[in-house]
Amino acid sequence: MKKTAHIITMLIAYFFVLLFCYAGMSKALDFENFQIQIAQSPLLTAFAGFTSYSVIIVELIIVFLLLIPRLRLIGLYASLGLMTAFTIYIYLILNYSDFVPCSCGGVLEKMDWNEHLLFNIACVVLALSAIVINRNKQYSLYKVYFKIITTIVISGLTVIFLFINSENNIKKENGFTRRFLPHPIIEDKVLELDNEHYYFAGNNDEQIFLGNKSTPLILTSVGHTFTVLKSMRIYPDQTDFTYTNLQFKVAGFNYYLYDGSVPIIYKGKTTDSLARTVSHNDIYFNQLAVVDSAHFAVRIRSSETSEYELGMLSINEQPKFRLLATLLEKQIDGVFDADGQLLTNAKSKNILYMYAYRNQFLIMNNQLQLKRRLKTIDTISKAQIQPVKLSDGNRKLRSPPLKVNSGLTANGTLLFNQSHLMGKHEPRERWRNATVIDIYRTDKQEYMGSFYIDHIDRQPVSQIMVTDQYLYAIIGRRLIRYQYRTSNVKYFTTGEAENLIQE
Repeated sequence: MKKTAHIITMLIAYFFVLLFCYAGMSKALDFENFQIQIAQSPLLTAFAGFTSYSVIIVELIIVFLLLIPRLRLIGLYASLGLMTAFTIYIYLILNYSDFVPCSCGGVLEKMDWNEHLLFNIACVVLALSAIVINRNKQYSLYKVYFKIITTIVISGLTVIFLFINSENNIKKENGFTRRFLPHPIIEDKVLELDNEHYYFAGNNDEQIFLGNKSTPLILTSVGHTFTVLKSMRIYPDQTDFTYTNLQFKVAGFNYYLYDGSVPIIYKGKTTDSLARTVSHNDIYFNQLAVVDSAHFAVRIRSSETSEYELGMLSINEQPKFRLLATLLEKQIDGVFDADGQLLTNAKSKNILYMYAYRNQFLIMNNQLQLKRRLKTIDTISKAQIQPVKLSDGNRKLRSPPLKVNSGLTANGTLLFNQSHLMGKHEPRERWRNATVIDIYRTDKQEYMGSFYIDHIDRQPVSQIMVTDQYLYAIIGRRLIRYQYRTSNVKYFTTGEAENLIQE
């Protein structure tokens, strides 16, 4: 029995030796990338330097302890503590983080976050088993359990401490005050979706339309009764391409299916499943907004400067593409600092661009000529980003950027923007459970007010769309329609707000 217990303990110890040796060495050999992964973590950003070094050192120390028989038990307790810390870290990421990074890094990069959580829990169980089996007989089980509990509690509290302090350092209250409108929208109807990958493609007088990232050739619609979702499979007239990002846009009674990495644009009637090519190999782009059936505003990545720029694609003119290089203003690198969302406002015939990391949006006419630069109410006039060029030539952000705006939609002279910044006197708990929407005028510098849209089952708002009658939101697997408190948006009264200066 003793021999069996000894073999089991050795096998578990050698498993952790291999695990931590591989993990520590792989992090050390690719330290630059590992440190950036830590810095991009929403939990450890403020302690990226300290954490990136300490994790590698601790893993290698544990390997040393496990290889020496008289120190092996200490090594097992250290393994338990470290794996507990990793487990709690992933749990916090999945349940309390504002966003989940695309990779959890660590040992098995191909695992997703949930798989990695299960793997870590299994490692905790293995460490517990080895400690109990290998316990010194002169100590009672109670003392062993006390040490185990102490190790787990200390590890857990350390991670929680880092999380809380990192949040306090990053999520500081911003110097602006919102004016919240009293219950401006009321939930009207809800439709269940079959997955979480839907996005708004557009609307017309009869229907709203959804695309789906997991089934990019399916166009989904719902009518005014808001009772049944209808899906139509689209058949492009050319399909011998390698697509990477097929998306839909609907304008009037036409839909446009496009992928700027090919690059190609198809067009079809919203009642017809056949999509015909209207543009192929004219210009590579990463965002598109439909102006009309022959004109498209696009955002490109310049082949000369590698920066984001806006231009107009006119498929019936020569030259077909016209670049307007001065519209997007470079602050740091011309890519991350100029990132944002491009869209058209069918009613006003304007083209809009909302910067993601600064307090500014652009209003342009249908020829992409600048009409005005307007500000949001927050104080972030310069993008707070730290781009870094890796040794392999790739560019990454050293730490998570301070995101300001996302989820842009517009109707008439009103712009609805999902903000990521907390203003003065706004309860943090409310921000955890709701998404804030700020409303602006697009014909002049004027902030109209703000309101919350509550999360559902801990799922935040992914997208919004507004019409004259309703506001629509996609929240997790639900499509929700909200009514305005009056029949039109005149309810949203005007007024002055802090930090509004037209440039």
